Amino acid sequence: MGDASETGLNGGRFLLATALLGAGVAISQFGSNGIEQAMICFAAGLVAIVAMADLSSPAKYNPQAAAPIREPEIKPISQHRDFTGFIDGLADPVLVLTGTTVRRANSAARKLLGEYCVGEDIRLVIRHPAAADLLAESLQTNEGPIQLVGIGSRDQRWEMLVRDMPDGERILHLWDRSGVYAVERMRTDFVANASHELRTPLASIKGFIETLEDKEAGEDPDTRARFLNVMFREANRMQKLIDDLISLSRIEAEKFRVPDTPIDLPDLMHEVQTVLRHSQPDRGADIVVDVGPDLPPLRGDRAQLSQLLHNLVSNSMKYGQPGTPVTMRLRTSRNSALVRLSVSDCGEGIAPEHLPRLTERFYRVDSSRSRAIGGTGLGLSIVKHIVERHRGRLEIDSVVQRGTTITITLPADPRGPQTETGNTTGEAAVPA
Repeated sequence: MGDASETGLNGGRFLLATALLGAGVAISQFGSNGIEQAMICFAAGLVAIVAMADLSSPAKYNPQAAAPIREPEIKPISQHRDFTGFIDGLADPVLVLTGTTVRRANSAARKLLGEYCVGEDIRLVIRHPAAADLLAESLQTNEGPIQLVGIGSRDQRWEMLVRDMPDGERILHLWDRSGVYAVERMRTDFVANASHELRTPLASIKGFIETLEDKEAGEDPDTRARFLNVMFREANRMQKLIDDLISLSRIEAEKFRVPDTPIDLPDLMHEVQTVLRHSQPDRGADIVVDVGPDLPPLRGDRAQLSQLLHNLVSNSMKYGQPGTPVTMRLRTSRNSALVRLSVSDCGEGIAPEHLPRLTERFYRVDSSRSRAIGGTGLGLSIVKHIVERHRGRLEIDSVVQRGTTITITLPADPRGPQTETGNTTGEAAVPA
């Protein structure tokens, strides 16, 4: 509307100036001589020029054009209407600082540092030597993250990063790095435990070899036979450990590739029962296979599932009471979408504090007994990785002096029944 009115006003002034100029020319015709006519024309033109000159001054007719341009007001980021909801949706602790004072804290930060932290000096909220200098108001804060230990709990590790904002506030962000350090610690422990497990039998073999080099001991047939028997047993222990390490490494390397071979799990259970009955006749006779009806089809890696069953049943035979049953049971869920495989024994059981760590590599409830019966400490770790590769779930239930039950839940094949043909190793067939 403003532009239209201004255009109309300018058009009216143009017509007025034209009319004045025309009137001056007409009046000049009544002049007595040329000088009077020229003077009248000059006066009319001067009036027209004055009238037209106002058109070049838009500020006179457009007051808004002369108003000063105001810069938008910059508000602190913490005063934005959506800021509180935004930081409360973050899982990591986030705080907003003005100088060294905490102005805002999301729910994760209040849970970690306490509800009282808002309004307090950040150096009192986070009492850590490594953070003191970085949290000082005068220090340049655009540096890399620093490592903090012991905030929240003794074993928690954090990375703290502070960044300046254009409005004078600072954002403090804490990343929980406990999981990364836990994985690194497990890797370090794994290397240390593997070295220890290999060093012990090597030391025994080396000691017996040095003893046999002595003429008196080496020439005695009974001593030589006893020492050679121990050396053979220790060598087998090393070989079993190395085989388990290679197997575990192979399973981990394939964990992102879901097995896709049809599996007859009841047949595999009976096969494992037959093998263990022949290899360990004393306890093999106690193995019981209980297969329920109407089982849905399954897909998996036959070789790995066979290894899983061997590990579970062998453990139950080792730690269960002699003469008590070791039961392999297979059932389907009510909607036939899942299959539950369990292996149970009637042994000494496991105390509750040990259950969360049973699948860790080289973890043993009783180290001396486990080594005496030939365990490597990797059996349940291998089982866990096989279950994860098959997208299943592993549960361990145990009652002291009553026994242990390990249950594995596997997804059924949604594509319907399939027949297992040809390849029974879980590996791709190689053409002749």
